[in-house]
Amino acid sequence: MNKAELIDKIASSAKLSKVDAKKALDAFTSTVSKSLKKGESVTLIGFGTFSVAQRAARTGRNPQTGKAIQIKAKKVAKFKAGSALAASV
Repeated sequence: MNKAELIDKIASSAKLSKVDAKKALDAFTSTVSKSLKKGESVTLIGFGTFSVAQRAARTGRNPQTGKAIQIKAKKVAKFKAGSALAASV
């Protein structure tokens, strides 16, 4: 499912216009992004938790040459499904 299809599903499910559904989805994604940028986690009981994890620096390989390269440490976004979501899948 892509963003347009998700907006259609939200609009029909919540009986909203597509414009309002797009605004709601955009507000949700920007709010989650801002919270993760601050280092906070976002928990939706039954659905899941969005959080930030630190990935350590490591040595990798260039697949074309096989030469060792250094990969920098970075923060990554993580999602852990909640029990209700995990059970429904």
